[in-house]
Amino acid sequence: MTTHDPPWYRRFVDSTIFWPLMALAALLIFNAFSSPSFFDIQVRDGHLYGSLVDVLNRGSIGIILAVGMTLVIATGGVDLSVGSIMAISGAVAALLLTETSQPFPVVIVAALSASLIAGAINGVLVSIVGIQPIVATLILMVSGRGIARYITGEKVIALVDDQFSPAFDFIGNGHFLGLPFTVTLFVLLFLATLLIVRRTAVGLFIEAVGANPNASRAVGIHAHGVKIAVYMFSGLCAGIAGLIDASNINAADTVNAGVFTELDAIFAVVVGGTALSGGRFSLTGSLIGAILLQTLLTTMYTFGVAPDVAPVPKAAVILFVCLLQSDVFRRMVFRRAKA
Repeated sequence: MTTHDPPWYRRFVDSTIFWPLMALAALLIFNAFSSPSFFDIQVRDGHLYGSLVDVLNRGSIGIILAVGMTLVIATGGVDLSVGSIMAISGAVAALLLTETSQPFPVVIVAALSASLIAGAINGVLVSIVGIQPIVATLILMVSGRGIARYITGEKVIALVDDQFSPAFDFIGNGHFLGLPFTVTLFVLLFLATLLIVRRTAVGLFIEAVGANPNASRAVGIHAHGVKIAVYMFSGLCAGIAGLIDASNINAADTVNAGVFTELDAIFAVVVGGTALSGGRFSLTGSLIGAILLQTLLTTMYTFGVAPDVAPVPKAAVILFVCLLQSDVFRRMVFRRAKA
């Protein structure tokens, strides 16, 4: 560190994860005083249970979607179709499990392959055809749920046969090392993604395409390929989330699967400090943002807030954190406070 570098605490305060972390800490402190049982952890049959574990378990889908959404937004795009891709993934898995005798690994590969194809379609529409990301992904958002309903024959496919349900049930309801298996899934996905984008040139390519696509092409970066790849990765993340969702209820509910999850994923990414304009991104910030939103929802449900009312305080918290991340807003507030 040179003499001109700011101290570590100043770099931390100026980082994109500072305010989401402060909001999460404030929420946890509020729970510590108002509902101490929020931090109670129980061990039953070698498994951990408690509100904190529920936050990680129920927030796993949002975290997985936020990981994929982060890379899409970093390229200057957005993916509104992740909820519909979740429905498609669950529908493919449930149909193969109930109507065929395919081995379980083949079922998982088929469901995730369908998700990758959906993501590739989004990527081609955005990068090759040149459709605006919000319009291109809106097409699959609308049509994808219809495709999922066609796959299931417009009915809910229940998984009740003991011959195939235990392995599938483990995805959303199993435990590994005492924690829900969903926690293991999002931790592995997050670490693998973080390793790839920060220890290889992939992250630099994504940021370059998001900051200036024309300049990135001029220096030899295949901008079209990068965009298709990130949309495919977002589709893969949505496919994994769809398997978790279907496994949680042991059924493929194409009407309710993944509804509004795309908005929560975008909120988590924005709260985590990644700009919708593209360029620099923070996977860690998106992780914190997703955990913050799920902690807020769990807190509200603990205090009996109705699910129909819950989006209002959630929106207020998102707005507040985003304003705190704005240098202009902080200067304006602190200048008035000083005056």
